[in-house]
Amino acid sequence: MIACTLLVDSDGALLLQLRDDKAPYYPNVWGLPGGTVEAGETPVEGAARELWEESRLRPVAPLRLFVRQELPEQGRVKHYFHGTTTARQADVVLGEGAAMLFIPAAEVLDRPFTPGSAEVIERFLSSPEYSAALRYSHE
Repeated sequence: MIACTLLVDSDGALLLQLRDDKAPYYPNVWGLPGGTVEAGETPVEGAARELWEESRLRPVAPLRLFVRQELPEQGRVKHYFHGTTTARQADVVLGEGAAMLFIPAAEVLDRPFTPGSAEVIERFLSSPEYSAALRYSHE
């Protein structure tokens, strides 16, 4: 089971990770902060832990489930959570991968992604949850 985070900053940019060439799966492509849910963890706990380990960022409120995605061809299930942050690029501490960047929404889909991610990101960027994140960041 995989847990990922769609983290939105105050400008509406999305935090993305460029996986490095040492990644066991899908090296040198873009994805979301996330990884395998460990034994004894819930998916949301795994997402929050992975976000912290990979970026040293925490959301301003508890993460909420956006969608659960079955990837039968890989024998995996991915849980995508969403949240907002007041962090800026300078606050990101790269803990894993080649890069961890806040990418403006209009530029997010202009890159190769891990399986399933592009479809979910595209859905998220046109969702009420993303609209709410934008409203929250401008209050």
